[in-house]
Amino acid sequence: MSNDQFGSRPILAASDVLSVEQERRLRTLTHVLYGLYALSLLSGVSAVVAVIINYVKRRDASGTLYASHFSWQICTFWWSLGLGALSLLFQGIFLGKLILWGTVLWVAYRIIRGWLHLNDRKPI
Repeated sequence: MSNDQFGSRPILAASDVLSVEQERRLRTLTHVLYGLYALSLLSGVSAVVAVIINYVKRRDASGTLYASHFSWQICTFWWSLGLGALSLLFQGIFLGKLILWGTVLWVAYRIIRGWLHLNDRKPI
């Protein structure tokens, strides 16, 4: 893969085209990652595992529709972590609970929306 003259967007070379098997593996992995993020609504540890896998496999997804899903998942993780920390700051008052429940609903929305786009083989 090379970059254009401005270095802003990767350009796929003929050797970078995904085989059917590579595409299937990325699709399966992305489904598994959405599952781990969904599981994180019950146990946050699975989100840590998922985001590590996102970062490790991000290069494999580069230039594919799965790259947008990886970015979506990574963004969801970091924003939810920040919002979760914010809810802890206000845990003694109602605002903390409101932020926490808002975060849970927002994460659920992002998981559902991303998973539906993945199911339709569309980038997010």
